[in-house]
Amino acid sequence: MKADKEKTNVMRVLDGKKIPYVSHTYEPDASMSGEQIAALLGEDPARVFKTLVTQGKSGQYYVFVIPVQAELDLKKAAKEAGEKSVSMIRQKELLPLTGYVHGGCSPIGMKKQFPTFLHETAGTFDRMFVSAGKVGFQVELAPGDLMSVAGCRPADVI
Repeated sequence: MKADKEKTNVMRVLDGKKIPYVSHTYEPDASMSGEQIAALLGEDPARVFKTLVTQGKSGQYYVFVIPVQAELDLKKAAKEAGEKSVSMIRQKELLPLTGYVHGGCSPIGMKKQFPTFLHETAGTFDRMFVSAGKVGFQVELAPGDLMSVAGCRPADVI
């Protein structure tokens, strides 16, 4: 495990807004899947969410937060975003656009706030997990708090 004292930008944002959370760390491995990360945390993969960044046909960017074991349905995502279509951005575009690297992207504290959608299953849990903005770090928080701090809207996108 990593030093519990290390704070990521996500944690600083949550602290600044006085949003309660629990930080979790794990030893990262570039080849790890979201399900493997959930297992390392000892959590149900349905409660662990990944952050995906897309671009609509209009050029607008959109963020989708979905369970790690799920795949984003691009047609449903486009409909939720009010676009004709959306596609995943290229990995090399992620850092300059969001300030986060692949595997450490969080809906909290991106360089710019983009329309963000949280899969509706998050509302069935008291607590959920999202990346804390750095590979090897997760934060556990209430779905309502995530929706508030990241400006998320619930959506059916898987």
